Amino acid sequence: MQLSKVKLVLSYSVLALVGTHTVAASAVETLTSYKTTSTITLDSQAEDAWNQANTMAIKLDKLPYKPNNYEGMRETNMTIKSLYDENFVYFMFEYDDPTLSLVRQPWEKQADGSWKQLKGKDETGHDNVYYEDKIGVFWEIGKVRGFEKQGCGAACHMQDDSGKVAGIDQVGIAPGRKFTRKAGETIDMWHWKSVRMNPLGQFDDQFVDHVNDPEKNNNWGRHGDANTGGGYGNNINADKTGPAFMNRSQNDLNTFTVTPSQQTEFADTFKPGDLLPAIVSTPFTGSRGDIWSSGVWKDGKWRIELKRRLVTTGEKAEIQDVQFDDLTKTYHFGVSVFDNSQINHLYHEGALKFVFN
Repeated sequence: MQLSKVKLVLSYSVLALVGTHTVAASAVETLTSYKTTSTITLDSQAEDAWNQANTMAIKLDKLPYKPNNYEGMRETNMTIKSLYDENFVYFMFEYDDPTLSLVRQPWEKQADGSWKQLKGKDETGHDNVYYEDKIGVFWEIGKVRGFEKQGCGAACHMQDDSGKVAGIDQVGIAPGRKFTRKAGETIDMWHWKSVRMNPLGQFDDQFVDHVNDPEKNNNWGRHGDANTGGGYGNNINADKTGPAFMNRSQNDLNTFTVTPSQQTEFADTFKPGDLLPAIVSTPFTGSRGDIWSSGVWKDGKWRIELKRRLVTTGEKAEIQDVQFDDLTKTYHFGVSVFDNSQINHLYHEGALKFVFN
């Protein structure tokens, strides 16, 4: 795979930000899930059953910070639909993204025969150049102070004027941190990753709690759900000089993770400019792997379809997963889009509402 081809993926059309947008949802302010008896196949295609679902349309046009090398989207439009049956709830997310971004910090062969991992970090040490498209979905579990009005913002804590978050210096580390305000408050975080998770047909199921001390958790309030195996890690050899594995088929530009069915030992038959994945991914098992999905990019749009059990029963499910156990209740959530960016993301103000018909 040649770098010249990849540049087409990384060539963004920067959207001009006109005015200040504060409206989260358009005409449909509540997402309604409709019951179906049809079989829903996770293929990012809209079966006839989806025609009965209403469409929530939202604009995401807020960025938490402005990195010195960010050339991604400044706004996007998203539509969301939902269905459910006796056991599962289904969602369809579709949003505008003019560029398919899958080149996540790959290994590139150099002219001298060595291998270099491509990175484009900003002033906080996070990548906005060689990264993947992602979305995040936040769900209130129980009652989280501020979530019903602020949505995701209730758990987002940006640096103060001195560069501190919760009294801890974060200058050059992160512009903000995620954690809830009180012990016992948790948020369910569904994190779809186009490179690390999409080839496996999963969301990364995570949660946020009140931890605000990096000595207790490096990612502060962000944690992965309980898992019994699987995950993703760096594809790097023992000498840390190049990849340890590769995929058997190297002709697909969109293959930037090594998956179990394709994994084979690295054999260097490549020429300068060729790229190889820097990530090895295997499916999560246990609670962290209980959201199944399919994502397809076509004609400047991502369409992502997912399903999850209405009620999960995994380890610590009561504090890590939103439970759709009351179909008369209103649930609050928020969404965000990461355009080829490690932590910078587009979001909306306020919480969205979700109900069952």
